[in-house]
Amino acid sequence: MTAREQWDSDADDAGALWWRWAVIYQIYPRSFADSDSDGVGDLRGIIGKLDYLADTLGVDAIWCGPLYRSPQVDFGYDISDHTDIDPVFGTLEDFDALIAAAHQRGLKVIVDFVPNHTSAEHPWFAESRSSRTAAKRDWYVWADSAPGGGPPSNWTSEQGGSTWEFDETTGQWYLHSFNRAQPDVNWRCPQLRKAMLGVLRFWLDRGVDGFRIDALHMIAKDPGLTDNPVRENAEPNPTDRQHPDFDSQWHVHDRMHPDLHDHIREIRALLAEHSARTGQERIAIGEIEAMPWESWVSFLGDGGTHFNFNFNFVETPWEPAALRAGVEEQEAALPAGAWPNYVLSNHDRPRLATRNGSRSVRIAAMLLLTLRGTPTLYYGDELGLADLPIPEEKWLDPLGRDQARATMPWTSRGNGGFDSGPADAAPWLPVSDEYLRLSVQSQLTEPDSVLNLYRRLLALRRSEPALRHGAFRALDLRAEQCMGYLRSTRRQELAVLLNFGDADTTVGLPGRGRVLLSADVPSAVAEHALRQRFLVRGHSGLLVELDDVVPRQRDA
Repeated sequence: MTAREQWDSDADDAGALWWRWAVIYQIYPRSFADSDSDGVGDLRGIIGKLDYLADTLGVDAIWCGPLYRSPQVDFGYDISDHTDIDPVFGTLEDFDALIAAAHQRGLKVIVDFVPNHTSAEHPWFAESRSSRTAAKRDWYVWADSAPGGGPPSNWTSEQGGSTWEFDETTGQWYLHSFNRAQPDVNWRCPQLRKAMLGVLRFWLDRGVDGFRIDALHMIAKDPGLTDNPVRENAEPNPTDRQHPDFDSQWHVHDRMHPDLHDHIREIRALLAEHSARTGQERIAIGEIEAMPWESWVSFLGDGGTHFNFNFNFVETPWEPAALRAGVEEQEAALPAGAWPNYVLSNHDRPRLATRNGSRSVRIAAMLLLTLRGTPTLYYGDELGLADLPIPEEKWLDPLGRDQARATMPWTSRGNGGFDSGPADAAPWLPVSDEYLRLSVQSQLTEPDSVLNLYRRLLALRRSEPALRHGAFRALDLRAEQCMGYLRSTRRQELAVLLNFGDADTTVGLPGRGRVLLSADVPSAVAEHALRQRFLVRGHSGLLVELDDVVPRQRDA
């Protein structure tokens, strides 16, 4: 597809599919807002901040992390009841109130669906492990010891060590791709699949607009339990706290089995049926690990996910040539009609300000919110937050991921306005002075704050068609530390210019234009004079509306 055809088709589709133009805001519920002063964020706390999300900030959808009843061994990803809310977050009535209040403000609500495993305390697993002949025995993955004894295969867990745990009651091993308190379910069992699809129906009937599907690439494994080949000379990935053993072997048998796509088609068919019945599109977002593009795009299409989180982008070096290559590779790999995604932080990764330095946050805002595709913004990134420094001996999460999960600083005093009770009420994670300095309250009063940059960018995404659904084309700015690209519709062309270096740099464009936004000055300073060459300050960027682009540049 040529750039012109791409831009025309995107323009024609504008507004038809809400998830294509939406900006999704990820909320980590424990850390967002606490309505009852117990130190943990909750549903009523989120409801109290919806005006901030919809109006002050200006996002279009919220994705809430796991809220379901859980022993909280893995902070909610170990589910013991898929159809109830954990009391620490509230009640089903509170969830219904959140859906109603969000929809009233025009916000879509996306929730987690965790299909790979349950809690070991789930009633399904209690029955499954009771005997080898239990009715739900096949709902989980059980296996005999390997010849000579020991685990059935060499597969390693996402959180370190073997994926297998021996169960004395029945003398077999159960599979756990994560913590041993999170046994893997068996998607080859028809009854299990029916139950999991029933979970989706339960939440669809309560009004959710979509699901972020956790570890989607892992729900189908090699039934022969073949050993994975060892990966020689592997080195840890510094951007990924979640997978300490991931690089120790090639995971070719414990994930990505071809059966996976049959299961995804079942999920998509259910969403399509519900969407057709209600007249509202319900979506599936794949959480899949960074992988080669040909594998990544295999999840997409009419019988697949609507889009996948792009962790290749998170793991790309923070330099213009690498980022440009990553964007162009995704664009080239997408099949016709598929849609890109960009994400720079989440609850399992170090925050972008920690990975790339505090001077990266303004460029990151412009990059995330001006590329073609659906951007996902992690709570607190709009404030420029870095990870909370927590000594290893005080980690609550064994992998240290709580450093990227600190409580949201709403005000500059006490506990940062995290709860509505006394100022000295202690949140579940400590509050840092740096977080308080970067609070929502303090940044709203500073015209050139990072928060106000995000607000201006989000407002432009809503007002400028080229940012919502325009085509993408990279520009060669002939400046080593700069990255540039065009976003185009039939009637509008915008240029994004980003300078990753320390030195101010002047770059030229294919036509004259005027500055709509500068990353380092308030919007009131936007320039109106038409120019073809622009000074981009170090660690900053410009958004330029072009006026007289040479036709061959536009149509190429």
